[in-house]
Amino acid sequence: MADPATYAPDLAQIEQLARAALERLPPAFRAHLADVVIRIDDFADDATLDEMGIDDPFALTGLYSGRPIGDKSSSDSGALPDIIHLYRRPILDEWAETGVSLEALVTHVLVHEVGHHFGLSDADMHALEDSAG
Repeated sequence: MADPATYAPDLAQIEQLARAALERLPPAFRAHLADVVIRIDDFADDATLDEMGIDDPFALTGLYSGRPIGDKSSSDSGALPDIIHLYRRPILDEWAETGVSLEALVTHVLVHEVGHHFGLSDADMHALEDSAG
C-alpha cells in the first residue's frame, strides 16, 4: 500500500487545517464566526473568476462571500450565509512553490478571508494571523 504522506492533501484534510486555524483565533473573533460556512473546493468556479477578472484559476487561493459584519443589519433576513471559500489546488501550488508549511499557508488564507468578514485592514489581518499562528 502506498504511503498516504506522498499524496497531496485532499479537500477534507484542507478543511481540517482550516477548522484548526479557526479554533486558534481569539474567542472574540470566533464568537462572530459560528454561522460562517467554510467551503473547500479545488478551484473557484468560472463565474467567480470571471466576476473578479481573474484568468488563471491558480491565482485565487481564497474568497469571502457575504457582507462584512459591520455592514449587516436586522433587515438582512433571508440573506445567504457568509462563506469563506478556500481553493485547494492554488493553495497546494503556493505550498509547493514557497516551502511555507501547509498549516501556515491555510491559516494565512483563512485569516485573510476572516478579515474581510470583519472589515479589517491589512495590518489588523496580520495581527490576527500572528495570534492564530
